[in-house]
Amino acid sequence: MEITAPTSIGPGRLVVAPADEPTALLWLGHGAGGGIGAADLAALASGLPALGVTVVRYEQPWRVAGKRVASRPEQLDIAWRETAPVVRDLAGDLPVIAGGRSAGARVACRTAADTGAAGVVCLAFPLHPPGRPEKSRREELLTPVVPVLVLQGDRDTFGGAELVAAEADGRANIRVVPVPGADHGMRTLKTSPLDAHGVARLVVGTVAGFARELAAASR
Repeated sequence: MEITAPTSIGPGRLVVAPADEPTALLWLGHGAGGGIGAADLAALASGLPALGVTVVRYEQPWRVAGKRVASRPEQLDIAWRETAPVVRDLAGDLPVIAGGRSAGARVACRTAADTGAAGVVCLAFPLHPPGRPEKSRREELLTPVVPVLVLQGDRDTFGGAELVAAEADGRANIRVVPVPGADHGMRTLKTSPLDAHGVARLVVGTVAGFARELAAASR
């Protein structure tokens, strides 16, 4: 199911993969270099509904408009916030878990309080631009006060799992799960411990467990 979501900066698009008997709704944004068809986002949309989680992938207005360059972070946040009521209506009484990959994860972290997210899922959080560790986005990662799950490749040039865990500063609400051998796009090498299917299983299984915990806590 697709839903057009008007915002003050143009229409976005919600693509819904419903669970038959949902216990939570996962709302996911995409990265600056790709769309909602990214492998990890697609794996969650395919695998989670059978595990009781409705998945809603959000295509930002700049992608819907066919632009090749992502909007500024401020505009991404505006579109996300203005779409939150539509997502909340879809969720009903279910807890809404916000999240996304890369830039989408940053948006979810920055706006978690505004959207009333029960938790945040970060796929490949871009801790810093490649080769620019001094340009840290650590404060964005630390912004949510709700539980945060980070799935991070240990070959991610935007900051590997070990660095992200260190920058989480021991916060009890942040859990970093390494994806062995994965880069920023969750791609692995032939010599990596996991192949593409293994990465998908790890991502889906870990997020499903996180959603179950949040759903139980909301009851």
